[in-house]
Amino acid sequence: MILKVKLFPILKTVIPLLLGIYLIWYFFHSMSEESLTYFYKALHEANYFWIILALLLSFCAYLSRAYRWKYTLEPMGFKTPFWNRYHAMMIGYLINLTIPRAGEASRAAMLYRSDGVPFSKSFGTIIAERIVDLFMLFLVTLITLALAYDDFFTIFKQIQTNFSDKTASDEGQIIKYVFYVFLALGFIIFTYFILFKKKVREKIILFVKGLFDGLFSIFKSKNPFLFFSHTLLIWILYIVYFGIAFFSLEETKNFPLDGMLVAFIAGALGISLTNGGMGTFPLLVALVVVFYLEKDNANALAIGNALGMLIWVSQTILLIVLGLISFLLLPKNFSKKSNEEHV
Repeated sequence: MILKVKLFPILKTVIPLLLGIYLIWYFFHSMSEESLTYFYKALHEANYFWIILALLLSFCAYLSRAYRWKYTLEPMGFKTPFWNRYHAMMIGYLINLTIPRAGEASRAAMLYRSDGVPFSKSFGTIIAERIVDLFMLFLVTLITLALAYDDFFTIFKQIQTNFSDKTASDEGQIIKYVFYVFLALGFIIFTYFILFKKKVREKIILFVKGLFDGLFSIFKSKNPFLFFSHTLLIWILYIVYFGIAFFSLEETKNFPLDGMLVAFIAGALGISLTNGGMGTFPLLVALVVVFYLEKDNANALAIGNALGMLIWVSQTILLIVLGLISFLLLPKNFSKKSNEEHV
């Protein structure tokens, strides 16, 4: 049983990584020699001023996100330095590139390391942020539907068809059933500890209480207007830096706004499917670009792939660089003893 419990997080990490590697291979394998030649030509002739500007705007979004975090921590009595919050956040993004969804937990752990904020409380605030961000993505989706209703559903039907053809297999079904088995085992183990292990039960109850404190901290904020102002700014920056990248290629500089928004949502979907959007992000963005360009440009596939790869590679490099810098600069101020005294 211990082996199975340890095997699940390994599978959860390795499977999306292998899927991403496969999709990167497929990304290049699906292009003909002519398309590959045009793909490399597009990368060589791209105007990287727009990519650099997109990276600067992306960095501003990270700064705003780190600043926004204080509005959920302060209602619980935690005043943390801006750069500690920023470094903890960027380390979380770095971890997400290797272990899906582990970045949120790493971010909370790093803030404990630098400022002694209890893990459960800061993790709760991160979940609250994710809920708000999902709501913002929902709003962007509604706006996109209003602008490009028919195109939106046509493209996402193509995405569903393409990805079901590439990923649906007997192995995929086996993995799904293995996941359900591990989920059931986890529930049984959790129930056993809750019912028969008093100390563990008390720790779980304490953790859940802290989690809910963090989760509802938004409603206790003294500056809800500033919290939501930063949220709006973050999402405007996300959309603008994504859209600006279209100006880097001659063939996409006049791309329609509604098409950019559809590509933005497709890219967001890609990031949720594999580690940091490996393979999925450039493929899905390319699919949207091809949809809008293929009628007028014989090299639409190469152009879409070039743009998708430009955005994904530049943003991934930025996350790696900033994450590594933050890992080196985040102070380790809090020991277990000092945290117990604080509590």
